[in-house]
Amino acid sequence: MNAQQHRMDAIANNLANVDTVGYKRDVAVHKAFPELLIRRMTDDGIVQFPYRNQPIGSVDTSPVVGKLGSGVEQNEVFTIFEQGAVQQTENPFDVALDGEGFFVVQTPYGERYTRNGSFVLGSEGMLLTQQGFPVLGDDGPIRLQLNNFVIDQGGKIFANSRFLNQDDRLVQAQENEWDQTVQIGRLRIVDVSESRYLQKQGQNLWGSTWESGDAFDVVDANRPRALQGFLEKANVNPVTEMVQMIEVNRAYEANQKVIQTQDQNTGRLLSEVLRV
Repeated sequence: MNAQQHRMDAIANNLANVDTVGYKRDVAVHKAFPELLIRRMTDDGIVQFPYRNQPIGSVDTSPVVGKLGSGVEQNEVFTIFEQGAVQQTENPFDVALDGEGFFVVQTPYGERYTRNGSFVLGSEGMLLTQQGFPVLGDDGPIRLQLNNFVIDQGGKIFANSRFLNQDDRLVQAQENEWDQTVQIGRLRIVDVSESRYLQKQGQNLWGSTWESGDAFDVVDANRPRALQGFLEKANVNPVTEMVQMIEVNRAYEANQKVIQTQDQNTGRLLSEVLRV
């Protein structure tokens, strides 16, 4: 029953984050306790070897009539980092990653990693997450100008040089013809050796652990495509999760009925013993 509770927690968390951008679903993995052999104990099946020129000890010759499972326990909860569906938003501050890798954000606790590319422009011109954490590029925090930046699939950020260094000027989208573009930065993309051991930090952020290995910058040949104007949806199938939730409920109820029946039988046995 405890194992089913842990599985239910993972499923419920997946369903709660079905609309969270870049969320990766969790799976609870269980392992079985060792199975026990069932022997017919009415037979006198133990043979002793107390004599000379015979092996020392004994052997159990009672016939085996089957096996008895001793239950399961939760082994771990790990995350499946498969690619989620990509949805077009036409918002220039939305960026989806097509491939393996993570955005890097700066938090008060150090660098953290995310697949959530729903960014905003801060009051000081920095690219921020929805929680207000700066998004990092290869050279540190990224500074942008509204309606004066584009991001190519390599993660490079370009701006029209005619409007650079004009912080007091509001650039209109219709007036920007992109005739004098210059690169102003590049999104920093990292990965780890064992992503399944990344630790969830809350707010759709991840932190590296000793098991996952330190994060390393992804080189050009292996960089995922950066898709501006798109968002990666959660890789959660609500129908599948609901079916699994029903399975967990039925398994929990079945185990509960077994315990209740065993408790009732034990009570009846004690009543008969007390009568005698």
